[in-house]
Amino acid sequence: MTATRILPVPPLVVAVLVLLAAALGASPAAAYRLEPFKDRLFSYPGLLAGKADDPFVIVDYDKRRDIHRRDKVWEREVYGEYVSMKPSGSQEDLTLKANGRTISYMRVGEPRGARSIVIYVHGQGGNRFQGMNDVSFGGNFNRIKNLMVRNAGIYMTLDVKNFDARGAGDVKALMQHYMRQAPQARAYVACGSMGGFLCWELARDSGAAAMMGGMLLMGSTWDDAFLSSGTFRGGRLPIYFGHGSWDEVYDWKKQAAFYERLKARKSDYPARFALFETGTHGTPIRMTDWRLILNWMFAATGR
Repeated sequence: MTATRILPVPPLVVAVLVLLAAALGASPAAAYRLEPFKDRLFSYPGLLAGKADDPFVIVDYDKRRDIHRRDKVWEREVYGEYVSMKPSGSQEDLTLKANGRTISYMRVGEPRGARSIVIYVHGQGGNRFQGMNDVSFGGNFNRIKNLMVRNAGIYMTLDVKNFDARGAGDVKALMQHYMRQAPQARAYVACGSMGGFLCWELARDSGAAAMMGGMLLMGSTWDDAFLSSGTFRGGRLPIYFGHGSWDEVYDWKKQAAFYERLKARKSDYPARFALFETGTHGTPIRMTDWRLILNWMFAATGR
């Protein structure tokens, strides 16, 4: 019988086989994260306490720097370097009929197969146009529009007719409508000021909360009833609190006290608080770092 000669495998082939094995054993889908977009302009300008990824931080807000030097027309129009009009190509003004009501809303991004959905809920006196304004609030709404369009997401705003369960039902209907087109997505609801009443209604609704990946409260309300909800007990809904220390509408100390009660009951609950030192009622809308907070929420829920 003739002996079989075994030839040595070249090192380059070995390396290729190792890489191939690693690739085959890797997770089929990489973690979803928002890629950088104008981070130099929108990251926190400085911290007086904590580090960016800490649960509680105090942000160094300075009106002269963060409004007067940032805005071409103070509190109305930001300088052009802060915005990109790329999302305008997909921006639409739409209506949805649900629950016997007509919901007026606006949307940017491609719905089918979207990987994330962000919905902005305005406060009293606002409308669906507020959260689509590219040049107000220091261009921060333009940034979230770009972050969604550039990262396979959609962003929506709506007219809030009622700051109660009916208004929350409108938001829930939008989530249901778009998650039928993007079943792998989760909704991230950002509520400004009195819009927070809708956020808390949704958070206590197990059906709505199951569709949500997080909620952002900006100069907004608190809700002790949430601490008795199944959503809180499950610890599955990340919450961001952004508040100005000079807010005369909702006292930051009361919001911070609620945050402390939440943490005292469940220390590992995924919640973060950013206090904008000397910031007023609208400061969190202007200064919240959307990319930082949303990427944290994605990671907290294992996305």
